Amino acid sequence: MVCNEHVPALDEDLKKTLGPATAKVLAEQLGLHTALDLLHHYPRRYAERGELTSLAELADQIDEHVTVVAQVADARILTFNGGRGKRLEVTITDGSGRLQLVFFGAGVHKPHKDLLPGTRAMFAGKVGMFNRKLQLSHPAYEPLGADASDRDAATAFANQLIPIYPACAKLESWKIAKCVDAVLPSAREAVDPLPDALREGRGLVPLAEALLKIHRPATKADIEDARQRLKWDEAFVLQVALARRRHADSQLPAVPRRPAPGGLLDAFDAKLPFTLTEGQRTVSREIFDDLATDHPMHRLLQGEVGSGKTMVALRAMLAVVDCGGQAAMLAPTEVLAQQHHRSITEMMGELAEGGMLGGSDQGTKVVLLTGSMGTAARRQALLDLVTGEAGIVIGTHALIEDKVQFHDLGLVVVDEQHRFGVEQRDALRSKGKQPPHLLVMTATPIPRTVAMTVFGDLETSVLDQLPAGRSPIATHVVPAKDKPHFLTRAWERVREEVENGHQAYVVCPRIGDEEEPKKKGSAEDDAEKRPPLAVLDIAGQLTRGPLAGLPVEVLHGRMDPADKDDVMRRFAAGEVKVLVATTVIEVGVNVPNSTVMVIMDADRFGVSQLHQLRGRVGRGSAPGLCLLVSEMHEASPARARLAAVAATLDGFELSRIDLEQRREGDVLGQAQSGVRSSLRMLAVIEDEEVIAQAREEATRVVAADPGLERLPGLRVALDALLDTEREQYLEKG
Repeated sequence: MVCNEHVPALDEDLKKTLGPATAKVLAEQLGLHTALDLLHHYPRRYAERGELTSLAELADQIDEHVTVVAQVADARILTFNGGRGKRLEVTITDGSGRLQLVFFGAGVHKPHKDLLPGTRAMFAGKVGMFNRKLQLSHPAYEPLGADASDRDAATAFANQLIPIYPACAKLESWKIAKCVDAVLPSAREAVDPLPDALREGRGLVPLAEALLKIHRPATKADIEDARQRLKWDEAFVLQVALARRRHADSQLPAVPRRPAPGGLLDAFDAKLPFTLTEGQRTVSREIFDDLATDHPMHRLLQGEVGSGKTMVALRAMLAVVDCGGQAAMLAPTEVLAQQHHRSITEMMGELAEGGMLGGSDQGTKVVLLTGSMGTAARRQALLDLVTGEAGIVIGTHALIEDKVQFHDLGLVVVDEQHRFGVEQRDALRSKGKQPPHLLVMTATPIPRTVAMTVFGDLETSVLDQLPAGRSPIATHVVPAKDKPHFLTRAWERVREEVENGHQAYVVCPRIGDEEEPKKKGSAEDDAEKRPPLAVLDIAGQLTRGPLAGLPVEVLHGRMDPADKDDVMRRFAAGEVKVLVATTVIEVGVNVPNSTVMVIMDADRFGVSQLHQLRGRVGRGSAPGLCLLVSEMHEASPARARLAAVAATLDGFELSRIDLEQRREGDVLGQAQSGVRSSLRMLAVIEDEEVIAQAREEATRVVAADPGLERLPGLRVALDALLDTEREQYLEKG
């Protein structure tokens, strides 16, 4: 590694400063390419030379590369294979716990000389388990002994804060620290994105000072000053991007869409066999008010599983059709598109059989458009859209294709927004003569801070009231390894529900017959050492065993679309009693007669995903039952997640738990079109106040200077966040 007096430019490739070998590891392992990237690779914590670092957290980091600061308690060389093999075992402690280090063969001599009892050092390696004990095998280490001769220097050395960086197998934390040292002088050249008045008004340190303090703090107060400033950078720059999008959208013209009295919407409402909930009526009023304006609606409709979002969206689409426009619903999967088409045509009845657009007394056509449709059916659907015969179209990504033309697109409804990016939804919106109105739906409840961060360009409506007649869902954890008889009882419950005239889902993490998945994440016990349970395997076991004689079918993403639709139709009709599926049934699938769901390897799913899956049962008058099967031991974090899901049906509470358990950088997604960086310092749950304040400041700044002509530093920061050619496509996670 080269570390010379050269002060690199912020956008300079790290090869020149650090040498090609080190630069390659930083790029490939950590995604760091320039001096600026490295300056924004912040320490994840700090150790103090004068105190020992806790080892307790390592139990949750098996198979991860970690750095610990500890003191050697004892070291001994053992022989094996009749004296031909040598093993060095070193025990380190932090005063509250102990950890074993092991070195083998010729590699025992140097650490045996260096790691004498009483030696304090940094150790870096991959956490493993041997004989049910945590250990680091052949860890890299850096002794922390003071060489200073005078007492003051020794004291300063002992009290120094040691940054511990996110590291990888080929580059330990202290080596990354040396790389940072090489580029740290460049921090003085960093362009400050915050307007001076904002920074001074909020008492924030300048950016260059914050970067120096985050990497080389003299005190804990330095760390806090730096973190507060860097959090503001992330929150403010992101909110400015969203505010600019809101501002640009507000300048666009749109055709007001007001439902015609006595028209299609009124005819639909008159034939409804139930009364809308107060929440549905309130949200509908918000949507209708937006549709009546001469600029495009941009609204997020979020709600609990089963709260009736599709009904609200359908009424909005009918209102647009009423006044001569067309509405398009974009669904993430063919299964969901087909399900929406089937349920909407059933709800509309004869109103979905109209041949003319806009006729208040004869309905409209509702067409389906997916990538797997036959040529003739596809040609007819395209013709119905371009002529205006079809007022409503429901489809997948196929709707975005260039060939799809509309007569007068007035409303775009995007279902399950987290599956789509802004670029995709805007590609559909561009098909209108003028920008159509936009309604985005998600069944994943979102905390307020995440809504501000991820959906900050949209107004928000919330449906948190379930329609009358919906039944509660009981959820239980089934510890299959500790108590196998519980799993036996679970299959008995499935059979009982079927015998009582109901139906069941069994959900598995993978399909089966594919290449064995590579082991990923923490191996909390032996359950992690086997591949996830698969649909094809479990379906076979059930039909040969506990569910023998029952009509069992499978559903997964690799099936032919016609076969998938056939299975779903027969399941909805009650012919199939047990559906063994992947998460393809996670959203939108509505079979009220389904009362029980068994989720295999439930610990492999996220909290919000489990909540979504659970929402497929209890959709009728009979109570729902969800059984979360896991082989994890009771004290594991995975079981704690499952217990949280079993304890509440509140999706908003579960979404907070889910977010707290994921890296903050995941909030904006991983495959974001246009986004080159994600949240490093900002914690969207903890930093609600910063995000809310940043949104207010960003809105004010953009209103006063939409082009940011007077704020070149902020413009540079936006360019770093977004692909400069496609800034308008800030993709949502």
